[in-house]
Amino acid sequence: MLLARYHGDLVKALLSTPRVFIAVVFIGLVGMATRNVVDPDVWWHLKTGEYIAAHRNVPHTDPFSYTRAGTPWIAHEWLTDLMLYGIYRAAGWGGLIVIFAAILSAAFFLLFLRCAGSPYIAGILTLFGAWATAPVWGVRPQVLSLFLASLWFWILERSERNQNLLWWTPPMMFLWVNLHAGFALGIALLVLFLVGEILERVLGQQTVEPSNLHIRTLVAALVLNLLVVPLNSYGTCMYAYPLDTLRSKAMQNYILEWASPNFHRIGYCPLLILMLVTVGLLAWSDARLRVREMLLLVVGAFAALSAIRMIPLFVLIAVPIISKLLQQNSASRLRVSPRASHFSVPVLNAGILLLMATFVGFHLDRIIRRQPQSEADHFPTAGVDFLETHPVSGPIFNHYDWGGYLIWRLYPQTKVFIDGRADLYGEPRLQQFAETYQLKHDWKATLAQWGIATIIVPPDSALATGLRSAFGWTVSYEDSKAVIFSKVHPERAN
Repeated sequence: MLLARYHGDLVKALLSTPRVFIAVVFIGLVGMATRNVVDPDVWWHLKTGEYIAAHRNVPHTDPFSYTRAGTPWIAHEWLTDLMLYGIYRAAGWGGLIVIFAAILSAAFFLLFLRCAGSPYIAGILTLFGAWATAPVWGVRPQVLSLFLASLWFWILERSERNQNLLWWTPPMMFLWVNLHAGFALGIALLVLFLVGEILERVLGQQTVEPSNLHIRTLVAALVLNLLVVPLNSYGTCMYAYPLDTLRSKAMQNYILEWASPNFHRIGYCPLLILMLVTVGLLAWSDARLRVREMLLLVVGAFAALSAIRMIPLFVLIAVPIISKLLQQNSASRLRVSPRASHFSVPVLNAGILLLMATFVGFHLDRIIRRQPQSEADHFPTAGVDFLETHPVSGPIFNHYDWGGYLIWRLYPQTKVFIDGRADLYGEPRLQQFAETYQLKHDWKATLAQWGIATIIVPPDSALATGLRSAFGWTVSYEDSKAVIFSKVHPERAN
């Protein structure tokens, strides 16, 4: 009897309305994050992982293009590339889609844990914050950086009560620096927390002794993390790489995610709303934020307004602050009705949970089944099939967004003109591609300079229009997605 009562109480606790609400939020978030793999860069990431697995070595020069062949290349995401390839080999596209959706959900669960007050308010805010970051979702290395940054925030905030948590950051940094160049965010956050702590002590917001201890531990953690950074395949080069990327004109001019968010597009409206809500609450609430929180908020807002890729940083900072400000308004505190203990409530909650899990399961299955069609919708699958059966006789000029796909399908037989590794190609090569693709200046000089014999571009591109009437080029293949031009040799023309 006692055992049955215990199990009954346990079931009621597990199926309590707050817990079921949280479960529904994060199961739903997995569903939201589940999407087809259409990132143009995922293909060269997979091929890099395959290359590392085959050669048992990390590349230090570019093996995939002929325009930068042999040029030093920092494959800073090498461990992620190897992981992507391993998952793909073991579980296919379905495995990649599900695992990365789960990683995203885990990142936002850590954000939820940092939110104060009602779980309902925290859950809704977390869901909205996740929505604001949707433009950077997908099967991509940045998702791992988002998860590690979320975990980093959780550790730093709780380190005030438990200093020993900070000793977990060096092993995390060792992993992060080999997964993605976003490791620099971890260093930056340590610096910001340290500066905030010092300012709070100077301004008298913290008691001296605990503040002194925490400051010393933060300094020690920062030094250890800096010492860990060179423990990667590229050594001390990784100190400068993130800064070089941030300063790169090529990245800013040619990569959308390094541009400021365009608030005329609906996909960035959640970020705008989140920013307006933050400012409004700061103006309306009588509560005072800590100096550290204000410092982080200013830096996060500046970063998000400067680059789309930095939107998640602002979300990780702003959502807990909004939750804190709302908690201090008694009207925002939601309480569960006393009826929550009624027998019918756990049954109803179980039904809701089952329905949500079933819906997300069907959604996952539909997305996974649609992957081949999604690939064909975004990339020249049939055109590359043609190139596989009709190997090119010389260098190929390709559309920028298709470079990674061509690497995945055609390397090592065919190397590309350009692909998504903008840091490798630099502004001169990116500009050369853009001018040729858009039929600007002396675009024919590029084709002659590299001895290009095959061109694969969208049928409606300016280059395709120009080549249709240009002497010496003929259409070898064409469909609604791609057109392939081949250079006609003089002897063939005669």
